[in-house]
Amino acid sequence: MNRAALFSDASRPKRILALGAHADDIEIGCGGTLLRLLSEQRQLEVRWVVLCAAPERAREARASAAAFLEGVERCDVVVKDFRDGFLPYVGAAVKDAFEELKRDFTPELVFTHCRDDRHQDHRLVSELTWNTWRNQLVLEYEIPKYDGDFGAPNLFFELPEETVQRKIELVLRHFGTQASKHWLTRDLLRSVARIRGMECVAKEGLAEAFYARKMLF
Repeated sequence: MNRAALFSDASRPKRILALGAHADDIEIGCGGTLLRLLSEQRQLEVRWVVLCAAPERAREARASAAAFLEGVERCDVVVKDFRDGFLPYVGAAVKDAFEELKRDFTPELVFTHCRDDRHQDHRLVSELTWNTWRNQLVLEYEIPKYDGDFGAPNLFFELPEETVQRKIELVLRHFGTQASKHWLTRDLLRSVARIRGMECVAKEGLAEAFYARKMLF
C-alpha cells in the first residue's frame, strides 16, 4: 500500500467544493475526510452545495454543514430546492445551477457522487461535476444504500477514531427526519469506515474511500 501523501504542505488545496444531491450526502460520503482536512488546515475556503432539500431538510442541511465546517476560515453553504428523486427530469435547470456555481467559484478539489451510483440524482450530480470542472481534482464518494452499489475505490483517507466518532455523532444529531431509515445507523456508518480502513491498512483501522479517475502530479 502506497502511503504517499496526496497533498504536500505546499500543494494542499485552498478551495474545496463539496456537492451533494441530498441533505446528508456530503456528510455520509466525505464528512470524515472534510473534518480531517479542516483539522489539519483552517485556512480554507469551502463551498458546500446541496441540490435537493424541502424546507425541513434544508434546515437540517444548513445546521449540519455549519457543524462540520466550524472554525474554517471561509465557507458558503448553498441549499437548492430541487425535487428529491427528479433531478434527471429537470436536468436543464440543474445544469444552469452548476454553470452558476462555475462562474462564482473555482475550486482546487471537488467532492461529488460516484458516477456508478444507482441513485439517479447521484449519477446526474456526478455527471455534471465532470462536465463543469475539467481541470480540478475530483474525488467521488460512496453512499451506502439499499441498491448495494459499492465498488472498489482506489483512493483512501485514513481517519482517526475520534474523527469517525465525531462524523457519526454529527450525522445522527442533525438529520432527525431520517432517524427511522434503516441505512442511517451508528453501526452501519462505522462499518463502512472499518471496511475501507481494513482495505488500506489504516493505522487506526478506519478510512473513507473515493474514486479518483484522473489525477495529475
